[in-house]
Amino acid sequence: MIIISATLDFETEADRDKAVSLTKDIQMATRTEEEGCISYCFAADPAVANRIQVYELWKDEESLVAHFSHHTYLEMVEALNSVGIRETENQMYLIDKHKSVYDEDGNPRTVLFADD
Repeated sequence: MIIISATLDFETEADRDKAVSLTKDIQMATRTEEEGCISYCFAADPAVANRIQVYELWKDEESLVAHFSHHTYLEMVEALNSVGIRETENQMYLIDKHKSVYDEDGNPRTVLFADD
């Protein structure tokens, strides 16, 4: 799996809110139309007034590469650029292990991956 984590900063909170509104349907289309998209969320950051936090989860490299030429990606870029991103940071992470944060009893794990 691949996780994409990013921040998008806009000039104002109003610009950020406009970007969230403009991309709502594009986010849903990405989730429903694109093979390998597990999660795709561009949401307002409650602590930084002009920031969107981005979280994406993709099944594999093939699905993420295909995303970059899909109409939803192109529409997202156009929508965000129409509002004007002031600054952005983004990273992708290849995940080879994952499990629930909580154990079978619902408690946070005290040993994360060493017991695999």
